[in-house]
Amino acid sequence: MTPERQIRADFDRETIVVYQAYSPAIADAALAAGRFVAPFSLTRMTWIKPSFLWLMERSGYASKPGQERILAVRITRAGWDGALEQAALSSYTPGLHASPEAWSETLHASAVRVQWDPERSLRGAKLTQRSIQVGLGRAIVPAYVQEWLVELRDLTPLARKLAALRKAGRHSEAQALLPPERPYPATAAARRRLGMDEV
Repeated sequence: MTPERQIRADFDRETIVVYQAYSPAIADAALAAGRFVAPFSLTRMTWIKPSFLWLMERSGYASKPGQERILAVRITRAGWDGALEQAALSSYTPGLHASPEAWSETLHASAVRVQWDPERSLRGAKLTQRSIQVGLGRAIVPAYVQEWLVELRDLTPLARKLAALRKAGRHSEAQALLPPERPYPATAAARRRLGMDEV
């Protein structure tokens, strides 16, 4: 049985893939440069997600305004793990936090926020297990862009193909095209920080 809070991702020994949806202007500039450049903002929180299907549902399979382009962002596991080890959960969790006040202090002191949202199936249904969203605040975004980034890939054509297959009811064909994801071995410090052993 899949744990409620489990990180599932496409990763190798050194790197992990996260997904983001952007406007064409941001995506085109980033792909041309091979890194994030203007109009990408270094001063705003940016959210990264290792679940491809969660982002597909959120972006309407690359159809929502400002989310028409899907990027696969390969980053170092060292950067990812370090972010999780300093993250604060975006909501108070009894048993994990000593008090709402203690949680609030942790949240405001951290440059990284984590939300656990219901994972999605290919058909769009909410699943019992959760999918992690990681928000990188402006204090850490420069490291994401300048130090962690290994590769950018445009998955917009895949997103649109999946949307067409879903609309045609060809779910088994769509399933075969999904990026691989398997349980990610979060560090002990990250597991404690994210309440992964509490549920």
